[in-house]
Amino acid sequence: MLVFWNKKLVFLSVPKTGTTAIEEALAPSADMVISHPPELKHAPLYRYNRFFRPMFERACKTDDMETMAVMREPISWLASWYRYRRREDLRGLPNSTENVSFEEFVQEYMKGDRKASFANVGSQAKFLEPRKNGVKVDHLFRYEDQEALIGFLEQRLEMKINLPRRNSSPDMPLSLSPDTRTKLQRKCAEEFELYESLG
Repeated sequence: MLVFWNKKLVFLSVPKTGTTAIEEALAPSADMVISHPPELKHAPLYRYNRFFRPMFERACKTDDMETMAVMREPISWLASWYRYRRREDLRGLPNSTENVSFEEFVQEYMKGDRKASFANVGSQAKFLEPRKNGVKVDHLFRYEDQEALIGFLEQRLEMKINLPRRNSSPDMPLSLSPDTRTKLQRKCAEEFELYESLG
């Protein structure tokens, strides 16, 4: 999470959406950089609403902070998690995907009770879900539309931005069977609906 106090902007870091590169590029200009622990670095909207927003409003006497975030196409997001969890330092650990196919990974992800820890990667829709008190992400961008994302940040922060490639998983061809893809789109409809609404 990055806070730009004078610009009235809070960047919420959705995992696997290029947040490490954004943090590296923008941290020197941010007023608050929350990079550890992961539970705070990747604080979802509900955690921002519960802890950070009240702090800004009560301690800092401001209620005009806006939030922004990035969302990735749902299958691409899962593929990024799958590749990330195949890395060598996870070999032999329960959350490694080294010995499962992408098809198996997604099948496990779709289960209501994800007993396989390698598939327990959360939900973008839950991360970004508006709160009952009306708090929502004010500016939400598609990961695939870097031009719009960078354009917004450059205008809002009044600076030129060059994003390095960081924390990226190794490229590999991944595909899903038509049946699994259809099932995923049905069982995780809120993910696809939110992403499509950003078009």
